[in-house]
Amino acid sequence: MKLKVIIHDAEEGGYWAEVPAILGCATQSETFEELLQNLYEEIEGCLSVDMASIETTATDRILEIAV
Repeated sequence: MKLKVIIHDAEEGGYWAEVPAILGCATQSETFEELLQNLYEEIEGCLSVDMASIETTATDRILEIAV
């Protein structure tokens, strides 16, 4: 999966970034290198879903797909 990320210079210094394809997925940091690490963690967190908290029935199917 490839995602486009928009990186902005923060007014107070450092950077902030957003992932337009994932609503609410954004992070910030003082350095560019730290920002990249934060982006990986933020994207993983935004895409993580706790399946135990989702109601399903015996006839429902759960698929895992890679894009």
